[in-house]
Amino acid sequence: MVVTAAALSHVEDLADFVAASPSSYHAAAEVARRLEDAGFVRLEEDDEWPAQPGGRFVVVRDGAVIAWVAPKDAAPTTPAQIFGAHTDSPGFKLKPQPTTGSRGWLQAGVEIYGGPLLNSWLDRELRLAGRLALADGRVVLADTGALLRLPQLAVHLDREANKALTLDRQLQTQPVWGLGDPLEEDLIGELASSAGVNAADVRGFDAVVADSARGAVFGKDDAFFASGRLDDLASVHAGVVALADASKAPDRIAVLAAFDHEELGSASRSGAAGPFLEDILSRVYAGLGADATEQRRAFAASWHLSSDVGHSVHPNYAFKHDPVVQPLLGSGPILKINANQRYATDAVGSAAWAQWCQTAGVASQEFVSNNTVPCGSTIGPITATRLGIRTVDVGIPILSMHSARELAGVSDLHDLTRVAEAFFSA
Repeated sequence: MVVTAAALSHVEDLADFVAASPSSYHAAAEVARRLEDAGFVRLEEDDEWPAQPGGRFVVVRDGAVIAWVAPKDAAPTTPAQIFGAHTDSPGFKLKPQPTTGSRGWLQAGVEIYGGPLLNSWLDRELRLAGRLALADGRVVLADTGALLRLPQLAVHLDREANKALTLDRQLQTQPVWGLGDPLEEDLIGELASSAGVNAADVRGFDAVVADSARGAVFGKDDAFFASGRLDDLASVHAGVVALADASKAPDRIAVLAAFDHEELGSASRSGAAGPFLEDILSRVYAGLGADATEQRRAFAASWHLSSDVGHSVHPNYAFKHDPVVQPLLGSGPILKINANQRYATDAVGSAAWAQWCQTAGVASQEFVSNNTVPCGSTIGPITATRLGIRTVDVGIPILSMHSARELAGVSDLHDLTRVAEAFFSA
């Protein structure tokens, strides 16, 4: 396998992106920052928006972000090319009254978020990050850096640990963060200090735990990239890089939609099942003078490329995969297919994906689940159901999905971005 210098540069930038995005709120802010640096204009939802064709804009709603590039000659029926992804990852979220502990240890009270691979979080230096709502109405981002750890019980005290290790989801998932008396310490104070604000001014918080280690390239020929939150910051990053160059699309509105709460089912104001995308598109088309019928005509000609990670064949567990369709990490992005519409891909979408990959000069693979293994889902079927826009589910193959640190192919990450660029330029 030959990994190009361009691919290595791309994953180095992805490592920067993940490091800046320990929570969904940080990810949305980092997307907005990068796009503003590229000339996009930040809009607020409660402001009046420009009512003319053309422009590059970005809107943040909580931990979600939508950005778009409208051509100067955009009309009421101009279709959209939407690249969708999500900003959240499985892990742990801070509970109310989170400063806990016993026997001289300070611990963090956390609730399990989504479906993390619990054992993978053991014995890692972890950071606490999220947003703080303050008494004066401001909302600020906070990130402690390496602060917490979930220490595993030594094998001397559990001789069966190598046979079967099952963590109690309440008793054995509360990380340590210091030594002292929990009645005299304040974990929210640590968050507030990291944000440069007074703990007494904090009125609310949304904070999650994230791996503090930076993403790393390794393996023979630099084939592998390991990092936290590749599900699904790998796709968000691909969309950001592609959209920043999306001025090449003369007859389509190029859209990046990165939603929150996908790992929980997407049912929130900032999730794919919520109104965020429809709200933004409705206002964009209203600015173009579209009536309801013209907007529906535009939707009928639009595409949504729903990008999320999928499973590479695992060399130690090949029997868990389909016996024939076995995508391999490092062999190209994947087209995700499911007979029960857990993915929204159909024959027409498959043909369109093949064309975008051909345009980008990128090889593609197919993914389908083993019939005995339940198939996950994505934002694809949700947005297709909400808006009626034809949707194709795609992504990259990875190992260790939902681990604290996942494994991807360097070339796949770069190739996904190249296809996203072709998609926006279609």
